[in-house]
Amino acid sequence: MDALLYIAPGVIITGCVLGIVQVIRRALRTRTLWAHGQVAEGRCLNTYMKTSGGDKTAVHSTLHHVYEFTSREGERFRFDEAGGDSTVVAGDHVVVRYLAERPQWATALRPARGRLIVGTGVVVAFLGVIAAGCVLFAVSAHSAM
Repeated sequence: MDALLYIAPGVIITGCVLGIVQVIRRALRTRTLWAHGQVAEGRCLNTYMKTSGGDKTAVHSTLHHVYEFTSREGERFRFDEAGGDSTVVAGDHVVVRYLAERPQWATALRPARGRLIVGTGVVVAFLGVIAAGCVLFAVSAHSAM
């Protein structure tokens, strides 16, 4: 039973660390696309909302866009992106940035470095506070024994 006091916080801390790594990797990828990506004209094929929560929890909706573009090599790619501009609807033309070696990482988000830094920082801080709370819980549980 005492092991549970260490296993549960360990699992939560592991999840937080993995989340932090993923958020930072996504931010670095987006920054690289904005700075060094090739530019192509893309088209919005579809938009849809992904909803989570409900019942006794708050409902959260995220707007997704499905885009298509043709690379300089003539290959056609489609990608799904969350959190895009809500004024973009199916049929609209957009600027797509992609890396020639990884066109599946394309983005149609407009460059907003400040927003990217702040958003990444908030998520990293939030997950860091949760991880620190788990560490404090495990240390206090150990010292109480």
